[in-house]
Amino acid sequence: MKRFLYSSLTLLVAVLSAVVVTQFTAGRAGAASLTRITGFGSNPGGLNMWLYRPDGLPGNAPLVVAMHGCTQTANDYYANSGWKKYADLHHFAVVFPERIDSAAFPSNCFQWFQESHITRGQGQALSVAQMVGHATRTYQLDATRVYVTGLSAGGAMAAVMLATYPDLFTAGSIVSGLPYRCSPPASTSTCQYSGVDKTPAAWGDLVRNAYPGYTGRRPRVAIWHGQSDAVVVPKNGIELRDQWTNVLGVSQTPVSSESLPAGTTLEKYGADMVRLYKIAGAGHGTPVDPGTAADQCGTAGAYFLDSICSAYRDTRFFGLDGSVVPPTGTPTPTPTISPTVAPVCVTASNYAHTTAGRAHQSGGYTYANGSNDSMGLWNTFTIHTLKQTGPGYWIVADGQCA
Repeated sequence: MKRFLYSSLTLLVAVLSAVVVTQFTAGRAGAASLTRITGFGSNPGGLNMWLYRPDGLPGNAPLVVAMHGCTQTANDYYANSGWKKYADLHHFAVVFPERIDSAAFPSNCFQWFQESHITRGQGQALSVAQMVGHATRTYQLDATRVYVTGLSAGGAMAAVMLATYPDLFTAGSIVSGLPYRCSPPASTSTCQYSGVDKTPAAWGDLVRNAYPGYTGRRPRVAIWHGQSDAVVVPKNGIELRDQWTNVLGVSQTPVSSESLPAGTTLEKYGADMVRLYKIAGAGHGTPVDPGTAADQCGTAGAYFLDSICSAYRDTRFFGLDGSVVPPTGTPTPTPTISPTVAPVCVTASNYAHTTAGRAHQSGGYTYANGSNDSMGLWNTFTIHTLKQTGPGYWIVADGQCA
């Protein structure tokens, strides 16, 4: 009897061990998932940061920032937009900023129309910039290959990021979005439902004034717009084209036009510096094309339109599939003080940095001026190297300065 009980116990232990090992292995297999990241900066815009890093991501990989539309979440965009497929295929990371629902703004809309959120160094624009800085530093991603895209309010916020932080992004994609600074001064309803008409130069000046004195290269821009969009009227796609062709110094007349699937017309401007995708009969949403082919992606649903896979086209436009991107479209890694002055590096305590005007403190913690990079506790014991990359703009550069 004892022998039977002993044998039975041994068998039970073996079975349970196998189950534990199997469950552990299953948990580890394909472990990459959307992960919430905290402590990425002072976060004045009050956003959530979510990150997707494919398994086996190599060092110095690119980064895409993808922003959801109103009523959506980061997980919605992660699950349905198609970006996960190409991140796995071409080995890049994706940050999904998320607007936090609140009583004041219950629709999860990025605040593309508020002055305090669309100015360099402030609000949600700064929060997204901090996400980029945190991701590239923490996960050893390539800070010279960072891209941004977004839908609707997220698309308008992508335009905000391209305008206010041209030094961070190589290229961007604006899906059913609006020109930078359409609102303010115009009302959001005017911008969305009627559109605002400005000359290309006037639109371009709004972008140039977003970062006065910036002389680096500007990001290339792709624009997507459904031609039956009643939420953000197609006129916004035309005004976006006028804005970014002017910023990039190319004509508003396309150099080529081609027909793509789902009634899509692609117009290219300059040396493929600006693209305008017009989708006939399409409404408001991110274009997806469910399926397993190389150029298919995403899941159709609310604000995900079964038409053409925009993530596939943008991946190629960004050069993430290994295709060559024209060098004239890549920005300098960081803005410079002037063409003849080398960046300044200073190593000191957090207290010394703040008293010298290179940083500031809030709630007992220290943040670099301009970038708002987190530096830890405000005291005389914590030491950091700060690098000046623009007037009044400092970044944490520990180990990066000779």
